[in-house]
Amino acid sequence: MASTRTKDCTFLGSRIPPEVDSLSKNLNDVDQETFRKILKAVVSALEGKDCREAIRSIADNSRLPQERLSHIVAGMHRILTGATRVPTSSLRQEAFKEDLRELRIPEDFITDLSSAVFGNRRAAIEAALASNDPHYPTLESLRWRVDVAISTSALARALQPSVLMQMKLSDGSFQSFEVRVSKFQELRYNVALLLKEMNDLEKKSILQIQT
Repeated sequence: MASTRTKDCTFLGSRIPPEVDSLSKNLNDVDQETFRKILKAVVSALEGKDCREAIRSIADNSRLPQERLSHIVAGMHRILTGATRVPTSSLRQEAFKEDLRELRIPEDFITDLSSAVFGNRRAAIEAALASNDPHYPTLESLRWRVDVAISTSALARALQPSVLMQMKLSDGSFQSFEVRVSKFQELRYNVALLLKEMNDLEKKSILQIQT
């Protein structure tokens, strides 16, 4: 269930997830050494590595109850995932730190979290997150031709044109379908309209990358 707390967070949006909202409370009395061990395990997990043994070791060698440790891991994971998915051109390091202060994260821990998001392991995290995202085949080529079918009935004999279309997808498969000429023209219009709207959108200043 989503948290009812709202705050305009740069990388999480206006609705703060409950595991992030409660992170500061769960970090009470956690020393920096333990925090860094947990952070290292979470970063490893985001990179696609198995961190179960590391988490088990932390649980066995610290005074943190298992449930509290789980909440900390979940909160860290959500913060790092959310921040890494935002391009560094849109999320500045100081803005990220300020957001964490608003979330009442201790200052020493803010430095460590910031290093994880903006440090040299970011590329590996981004690559792992991208590989885990759902992927669908993309369009490689589209061929079409007009076909004329002869329809015979008791009343009339008519030529009925249609458009045969064949798509080749990036996974090597082919998809073929037939549409009426009127629908084909509608498709052409909608594609042209979409391209125009995308072009207009790209010109808006809010989407320009600031360097």
